[in-house]
Amino acid sequence: MAPVIRVLRQTPDFRMTVLGSGQHRDLLEPLLDWFGIRIQRDLGVMIEGQSLAGLTARLMTALDACLAETRPDLVVAQGDTTTVMCAALCCFYRNIPFAHVEAGLRTFDLRNPFPEEFNRALAGKLARFHFCPTRRAAENLAKEGVDAATVFVTGNTVIDALHDTVSRLPPSSSRQGKRQILLTMHRRESFGAPLERVCAALLRLCRIFSDLSVLYPVHPNPQVKRPVSRLLAGHPRIRLVEPLGYPELVAAMRDSYFILTDSGGIQEEAPALGKPVLVLREVTERPEAMELGVAKLVGTDPETIVAEAARLLEDSAHYQAMARGGSPYGDGRAAQRIRDILAERL
Repeated sequence: MAPVIRVLRQTPDFRMTVLGSGQHRDLLEPLLDWFGIRIQRDLGVMIEGQSLAGLTARLMTALDACLAETRPDLVVAQGDTTTVMCAALCCFYRNIPFAHVEAGLRTFDLRNPFPEEFNRALAGKLARFHFCPTRRAAENLAKEGVDAATVFVTGNTVIDALHDTVSRLPPSSSRQGKRQILLTMHRRESFGAPLERVCAALLRLCRIFSDLSVLYPVHPNPQVKRPVSRLLAGHPRIRLVEPLGYPELVAAMRDSYFILTDSGGIQEEAPALGKPVLVLREVTERPEAMELGVAKLVGTDPETIVAEAARLLEDSAHYQAMARGGSPYGDGRAAQRIRDILAERL
């Protein structure tokens, strides 16, 4: 949302309040500093170990109270989180227009990604404005009966934020004799056996390729941190680190040879940086990068992961084909388009 916040802040016609849910403050604060954003209202819904149902209940209560007090003309939210779903539903109950950034992404499988597919689908039923990253996303909404007059293909603001960040990063640091893989893995459907299978694949790759190193920023969720520490800690070429701030993560993507991830956002960011990405999921709501040939679904089977990673490490022509760059998800001007549409329609 940072690019949208920036352009709305620069436009006199809009008076804006930035709302935070209060989740993962330690991860959020450096991001706010980087983009120069100040949270004006903090819902404070974070409780350690709370269930999805508990989070949903706390968000609904806190968001509704905030909307009752502030009575906004419009609420804008991005993505597929439980916060976004609750924001859309609270707006529906109070007849407040809701604008959904990154609208229309679908796997058509409510369990993958879980619970994000449901969150996104519900927001899509309730939004007044749908800002889609791609034409395919807009077509998904058309199939669901969404009024075409409310659907706009803008590109994804993720790419706006990425371009801004890359322009401010220091030069890349060289690593003599090592090719670094960046791994991120944190999704709920990856917990348990899938995560353990990916760890096994990493260990095999390090045995096969002596010039390989791995950087893994480990999500703080105990269902990720405990098994990863047990299986990978202490390996001389696998570096487990705390979650990276956004500019540090972008620098790590830029400096990697290729990327293994189950993240949705990184599926968009990696191609824009010219980095091949192997997606550790069975399905994706972002098929455009697969069709372009710059990303590939590999699931969590160790044999498949090792085979596809080895191909990137051994076959330079295949690597270059996947590393040619170019993102189907935007050109860096999505936020300006969103601002212009809102200014006209409101």
